[in-house]
Amino acid sequence: MTTNRLEAFSDGVLAIIITIMVLELKVPQIEGFAGLKPVLPIFCSYVLSFIYIGIYWNNHHHMFHSTKHVSGAIMWANLHLLFWLSLIPFTTALVGQNHLAPSTAALYGFVLMMAGVAYYILQKAIIASQGEHSILAEALGRDWKGKVSILAYLLSIPLAFVTVWISNLIFVMVAFMWLVPDRRIERVLKKISKDDKRCAS
Repeated sequence: MTTNRLEAFSDGVLAIIITIMVLELKVPQIEGFAGLKPVLPIFCSYVLSFIYIGIYWNNHHHMFHSTKHVSGAIMWANLHLLFWLSLIPFTTALVGQNHLAPSTAALYGFVLMMAGVAYYILQKAIIASQGEHSILAEALGRDWKGKVSILAYLLSIPLAFVTVWISNLIFVMVAFMWLVPDRRIERVLKKISKDDKRCAS
């Protein structure tokens, strides 16, 4: 099976997730900056979550660009990832409404951690299907970036009960780390393309 249907389904789910999140942005009843102040935490949580969804969409696209075919394990691993991503609108709304509550920051960190774990499982499912010498396996290497991200999310959960701002800083730092789409797969694909051109000539 090709990747087209899986990618189209995933794109649709991610688009719905973003739509649900933006619907949480209610128009303030009071005019001017005084009316915008209560909405600011909700808007900030929306922006951060929007960036995270964008990061997953970008890297998901790159990952499946290097995938030749889809197996049953890959399909279920992809659904597992989408499940955790689908919870982001709920946790985003909670953080927006209770932005100083340790429990909401911890829950947000937990969902991000589980999404990171699910993405890692999806990568492993693809490598298991494509082989240890596949494009994805070569591009990821030991994948320290992914592992550090999961560890950071894990640390953010207990640290939320120390001070919420530390957890928030971790969320922003991890997002910033992934803000530029993962170019490891692009580099490998370009290298293979150049090698193919040399062989053809």
